[in-house]
Amino acid sequence: MAYKITDACIACGACVSECPVSCISEGDVYVIDADVCIDCNACAVICPVDACVPA
Repeated sequence: MAYKITDACIACGACVSECPVSCISEGDVYVIDADVCIDCNACAVICPVDACVPA
């Protein structure tokens, strides 16, 4: 199961550098590519507002 980024995201960018497969796209709204995500939980652990959740 891949992760997704909810509307709670504050676009801090912490998750981008933590992703081991670089599946998070930067921008006004951060997005996780579900086809690339390996369900490692790294984004969820580092997110200060708990915006990364299982899809």
